[in-house]
Amino acid sequence: MPTYNILFMGASYGSLLASKLLFGGHSIHLVCLPAEADLINADGFKVTLPVRGRNEPVLLDSRKLPGKVTAGPAAGVDPAKFDLVGLCMQEPQYRADGVRQLLDAVGRSRVPCMSIMNMPPLPYIKRIAGLDHAALEPAYTDPRVWDSIDPKKITLNSPDPQAIRPPEGKANELLVTLPTNFKCARFDDDKDTQIVRNLAKDVEAARFDAPEGKIELPVKLKAYDSIFVPLAKWAMLLAGNYRCVTKDGMRTAQEAVHSDIETSRSVYNFVNDLCVKLGAAPNDLVPFEKYAAAAQSLSRPASAARALNNGAPNIERADKLVQLIARQKGLSHPTIDATVALVDARLETNRKKAA
Repeated sequence: MPTYNILFMGASYGSLLASKLLFGGHSIHLVCLPAEADLINADGFKVTLPVRGRNEPVLLDSRKLPGKVTAGPAAGVDPAKFDLVGLCMQEPQYRADGVRQLLDAVGRSRVPCMSIMNMPPLPYIKRIAGLDHAALEPAYTDPRVWDSIDPKKITLNSPDPQAIRPPEGKANELLVTLPTNFKCARFDDDKDTQIVRNLAKDVEAARFDAPEGKIELPVKLKAYDSIFVPLAKWAMLLAGNYRCVTKDGMRTAQEAVHSDIETSRSVYNFVNDLCVKLGAAPNDLVPFEKYAAAAQSLSRPASAARALNNGAPNIERADKLVQLIARQKGLSHPTIDATVALVDARLETNRKKAA
């Protein structure tokens, strides 16, 4: 199998996928904040991963894996030196100075780009036929940052695994709370798609040297032909993540889903039905029962709710994106409309405080 040079923009969630790819001997460069980069360059990064049937989680230390990791700022990175670029930051971060210039250079380099964001980048949405893309721009913090990326050179990888920075941990540590799979759609070009397929095989073949012998690890990378498979995340975001936001605070994802299970089911199925109207096959999507069962273990508020509580003036707006796409199909859901209005209001308050 070939080894690749991979650029990841964003080290916190990016280090989870990176930890799996390092088993294949690939070289990964993480773009991140200076303090994070210094830690990673000195000590690597560490990912704590629960494994079914094992009492103790596994600790993946990047320094002990076959691949190589480096880290640094956005400035001075030449995307043309890489085989693949991973977009692992939150959507509002791409308009930050330095990051937006690197993203523009990535687009112009025509290196294949794989997003693992909850918010699909605008050029990926352009791969879905029959939408008025200009009318979806209000869902993006700054839609112009995506202008140089060709829809043919971008794909989406559903960020299903859940991970957090441990409360007492350092900036180079990650704790996986839900070890599900990354589900990546194909690129437009078969040659680009083959990179994802090769990486998926490496992750599948990886074994970890545990005291009891070599063991298989959860969190695989799966490659799919359907461009709609990663959109299965939308129903989860709208039924769970964004409903962690309350008028004056937040609640856990478990509460958001299970305190009113019928409303959760209604929102979830509405979003899945919308995906089918866009072209998804029902088996591209995840049934509500499976999500509701997983949500039982989501004992923290989602990142969007935490960011709002911390005063963020911008967050990822997959809630608004889904609402605007539904409108184009003549559809709406009262709970989704209420969620979007609530998030709008909370952001407005945060912006006034920041001003």
